[in-house]
Amino acid sequence: MEKHTFAVLVENSPGVLSKVAGLFSRRGFNIDSLVVSETEDHTTSRMTIVVEGDSRVLEQVGKQLNKQVDVIKVNDITEEETVERQLCLIRVTTDDQNARQEILQITEVFRCHVVDLGRKSLIVEATGDEAKVQAIIRALRPFGITELVGTGKVAMIRGLQ
Repeated sequence: MEKHTFAVLVENSPGVLSKVAGLFSRRGFNIDSLVVSETEDHTTSRMTIVVEGDSRVLEQVGKQLNKQVDVIKVNDITEEETVERQLCLIRVTTDDQNARQEILQITEVFRCHVVDLGRKSLIVEATGDEAKVQAIIRALRPFGITELVGTGKVAMIRGLQ
């Protein structure tokens, strides 16, 4: 089993996300990550989809995506040199001042930001590649992560096309 990243350019119209997600569901494919946003052209959106499967499954994913009416272009960018980022918000609950200081030191090491500081909790914003985001989660887990939310991967091919 291997993970593949697809960059999919689609029409920016209602229901496209539902159709693409439905395609995966009907075929029994699992989506590891799905991020959608409008592009520089307001008539199109870009989906970054991460799928895990064997070579047969991944080949089918590409073919099925290309069959969709609203899909303009499908690129499997797994083997390309890319810039990849994820965003994660992590809530850590503690009222221990020593633990708070340790958490703040960890956020500095990982170049993260504390975006909310309450009396008994704080929220850390982490951005980076998957390895960095997973590393900050592992570093904060001993302090008691009470809530975690992430965007999934966004990726672009390096250099000019």
